[in-house]
Amino acid sequence: MSLKDSTFPASAAARPTRIKPAQIGLVLMGTLILAASAQISIPMWPVPLTMELYAVMLIGAFFGWRLGAVTIAAWLLEGALGLPVFAHGTGSVASFMGPTAGYLLSFPLVGAIVGLVTMRGRQAFGPLRVFAGLWFAGLICLLAGWAWLSVLIGAKAAWASGVVPFLFGDAVKAALATATLVVWRTIRSGR
Repeated sequence: MSLKDSTFPASAAARPTRIKPAQIGLVLMGTLILAASAQISIPMWPVPLTMELYAVMLIGAFFGWRLGAVTIAAWLLEGALGLPVFAHGTGSVASFMGPTAGYLLSFPLVGAIVGLVTMRGRQAFGPLRVFAGLWFAGLICLLAGWAWLSVLIGAKAAWASGVVPFLFGDAVKAALATATLVVWRTIRSGR
């Protein structure tokens, strides 16, 4: 008896997924948005304050958890290949060994979390719940950044320079992303 003769239906996971041209366009657009957001920065040591997290949140929310994570991973790949898509127009494999590596590598997970938090299944989440989810995703980014930075400069110094200065800014980015989503939903619903 072959698998074709089986009485069990083929699972969705077993079926090949076709990549649609629109998805490729969204990925390219998302990587451009991420590259632009990286250039909006305030120089700090050892990690600059940028708008990347805000862009990551919006990409996760608008593209969904899968396509959002793929888009962010594509942006990271562009940077690893040397394209100037990271802060201050940089990009290289060295970026994944420097002080920003933990933050950068957390972005696909952050985008996926945001995509899951904001997805519209049975109910649309209210603004406070969306903000809480986005803020939590931002904390995941900070913790990943802190973990890697701890290897480079020690845990205490990493906490003081890689987490504490960013707590307020990340909460503002989560609030801004939440406001953007609320405005978008209001426009789409015609209210």
